[in-house]
Amino acid sequence: MRRQTRNFKLGDVGIGSNFPISVQSMTKTNTRDIKSTVDQIKDLEVMGCNIIRCAVPDIEAAKALKEIVKNIDIPLVADIHFEYTLALEAIRSGINGLRINPGNIGSKKRIKQVVESAKGSGIPIRIGVNSGSLEKDILAKHGSPTSDALVESALRHISILDEFNFNDIKVSVKSSNVNIMLESYRKLSELSDVPLHLGVTEAGTSEIGSIKSSIGIGSLICDGIGDTIRVSLTDNPLEEVKMGKNILKALGHFENGIELISCPGCGRLEIDLKSLVDEVESRISRMKIKRSLKVSILGCVVNGPGEALGSDIGIAGGRGKGQIYKNGKIYKSCKEDEIVDILVEEIEKLNS
Repeated sequence: MRRQTRNFKLGDVGIGSNFPISVQSMTKTNTRDIKSTVDQIKDLEVMGCNIIRCAVPDIEAAKALKEIVKNIDIPLVADIHFEYTLALEAIRSGINGLRINPGNIGSKKRIKQVVESAKGSGIPIRIGVNSGSLEKDILAKHGSPTSDALVESALRHISILDEFNFNDIKVSVKSSNVNIMLESYRKLSELSDVPLHLGVTEAGTSEIGSIKSSIGIGSLICDGIGDTIRVSLTDNPLEEVKMGKNILKALGHFENGIELISCPGCGRLEIDLKSLVDEVESRISRMKIKRSLKVSILGCVVNGPGEALGSDIGIAGGRGKGQIYKNGKIYKSCKEDEIVDILVEEIEKLNS
């Protein structure tokens, strides 16, 4: 069961327990380079990214957001640290959300300006607490970026926004240490009803980062915790979105998408399963899916037929041929070199 939270809109994406868990990423282009940034966001849109975040290091980047927003179809969040004027300029540029820590924006007067501007434009705020950038007094009190330190920082920032009667808040308490990350989110989920943005920060390359993110994000979602997610990888952001979607698919939280099931292979394998799966995955990766579909590609006479029967569309292959199953029934037999075309064609029919 999902943890019950506040609910609000970030652009046209619902945030909170009444809405599906959203996948977010962050551009890795120079935000001032409008064309490159728009091109990357459009690629992420096709991959299934729901929300995009852009770094705003200076006024030129803040002003560039105006053209970027005009040319994309998903909500854009401006990532801003310290300088409140950048937040105000980003709001004027038409962004859909802010990522700030109110406590490092400056005086109460400056915070109030940002909050009132965000409230007037219907823009929610994400408080981003990170183990690498905790306040000095909190770090001194706890000695290191513990889960208690992260939660204390989050509650401090929440209280600042509460003081200004600003309620459309989501919060992240990220750490590169998976255990600390898990403890932080679990503790905070008991103390506040704000939606939570999940992630393992500085998770590393795809090889290790995908494992850390799957354990951290996946464990919390299993506990009913989490409303938006971002897989942070030292890699192309397309890989972040792909991994995020796969985590949600594996846990039954992805409403529109293909769950591809394939076996690892063993001595019974009598079909080129790896090439078959790679080709199917490549051909469906950019397909606009309108519903959830379970597709199985199995090369085993033991489990293949059973898995195929439990799928919307599936094949059990062997000895250069395949048996196609559709909606739990044997549909047709075909040659191995026909399998991909038939599968893709049937997926398109089921998706129409």
